Amino acid sequence: MRTWKNGLFLPFLLIFIWYVISELQLFSPYLLPSPAVTAATATELIHSGLLWQHLLISLQRVAGGFLCSVVIALPLGILCGRSNTFQTYCWPVLEFLRHVPPLAAIPLIILWFGIDEGSKLVIIFLASFFPLFLNTYSGVKNCDRKLLEVGRSLHFTAWQQARLIQLPAALPAIAVGLQLSLGYSWRALIGAELIAASSGIGYMILDAEQMSRPDVVLVGLFAIGIVGSLIDWLFLTLTDKMLPWNTETGDNYVA
Repeated sequence: MRTWKNGLFLPFLLIFIWYVISELQLFSPYLLPSPAVTAATATELIHSGLLWQHLLISLQRVAGGFLCSVVIALPLGILCGRSNTFQTYCWPVLEFLRHVPPLAAIPLIILWFGIDEGSKLVIIFLASFFPLFLNTYSGVKNCDRKLLEVGRSLHFTAWQQARLIQLPAALPAIAVGLQLSLGYSWRALIGAELIAASSGIGYMILDAEQMSRPDVVLVGLFAIGIVGSLIDWLFLTLTDKMLPWNTETGDNYVA
């Protein structure tokens, strides 16, 4: 409880500063609406159901892109971690793609996948792929050699070594990769919804910007931050229960 109180001090301080700035009219209300106006707008959007509608659509997009990333990045990271040959052939291409921002590829993505949901899922997938892939690869590659020697002494097959030794040893790194990947998916949402979207929280923010509604923009930004924090908290709670022995998952992660 004490930690929560300490953690809430800075947000309340920032809101108080925001209130003082608004009352002193240091900035035009057109540029920075007051906390009261923003709260009223949030209440209106919540009661009308518009905010929930946009959030649900955005969450569905994030879930789709994130799941695609998990399906591809996890096995690819395991293969690269286990096989030097596979790593040799795949690494140059993956290293090249890792340094290409997903937003820079938007024109090509639109050309290939159109302006429907597919292009949005591709952008979220590209943003979330490498955190999970690199952490999975690192976890498998850095498995304790002594454990592998024990497996060989017990005549484990390659599949048994991967399933019974390397994968369990890599679980903490994979958990961190999943957390980072989920966060990157959520952060890539605005870029994904730049592509001719007619719904979603990113669309709501962009539409509000065009309609000169900074209060709606602020509500959208607060919604993204709050929902993202809740997703992260739920994920950490789940992984703490699934990996209770792991207390230092963040020490050796790859961003």
